Amino acid sequence: MKLYFTPGACSLASIIALRECEVSFVMERVDLKTKQTEDGDDFFTVNPKGYVPALQTEHGVLTENVAVLQYIADINPQRKLAPPKESFERYRLAEWLAFISSEVHKSFKPFFMPDANDLEKQHAVDKLRQRLDYLEKSLDGNTFLMGENFGVADAYLYTVLIWLPKTGLDLAQWPTTQRYHRRIAERSSVQEAHKAEKAG
Repeated sequence: MKLYFTPGACSLASIIALRECEVSFVMERVDLKTKQTEDGDDFFTVNPKGYVPALQTEHGVLTENVAVLQYIADINPQRKLAPPKESFERYRLAEWLAFISSEVHKSFKPFFMPDANDLEKQHAVDKLRQRLDYLEKSLDGNTFLMGENFGVADAYLYTVLIWLPKTGLDLAQWPTTQRYHRRIAERSSVQEAHKAEKAG
């Protein structure tokens, strides 16, 4: 397998998940400005949408975090990064991944756009406050999003919360979520993923 990634992007979640799965894979850096891979290839030939992550599998290229992360989890089900297929809890995972993707991840968009105005940024901050309030309540009494087992949704949420300083918000306002984030940061897979991202 080959994972196309960009340092600082949401592809970090896939690197973490692959490390957790303890599977063999290679990484190829993508310059999102030029849309070129480190081998000099046109990234649009890999993913016509032009963004990461993109995972080259034996079945073809898979994109979008919601799909990629579930695929990775299913490579090694013994690691329990996702509930069993067709279980009700699997739909809970889909619910969390969709929430992180559409309600948390996308809220950071104005802070990565040089032409975003102050009104757009303030609207995003207001939305993020609401989503963090929800996460704070959801994590109360839970080690991870779905209970005691670390899963792919945690890898994704951890990744996007790294961007919070760009917004001016301080995660300390949500102490349960802050402890959750620090707990994940201490995992060996996460530390290895950060090193791999910098070296890749």
